[in-house]
Amino acid sequence: MEAQYQLDITRDTCPITFVRTKLQIEKMAVGELLRVRLRGREPLENVPRSAREEGHEIVAIEREDAISDVHCVMIRKGPAKADRDA
Repeated sequence: MEAQYQLDITRDTCPITFVRTKLQIEKMAVGELLRVRLRGREPLENVPRSAREEGHEIVAIEREDAISDVHCVMIRKGPAKADRDA
């Protein structure tokens, strides 16, 4: 599965991790995929949870390798909140 967009937030800390993710998602069309590289437990919990709360789909979460704590989260942009509530 190939993402149309890539975002590396491995050097960022919360809450900037989701702020940067959200800003990227806002530039995307509904249905497009974003691959987010992140590091650490807190972003791994917060970014997928916040994306779901915003109405986006978490397609996959994978550990990049067995040594580091870097994960890749694949997010599919969902419809705007106004469209979901209609």
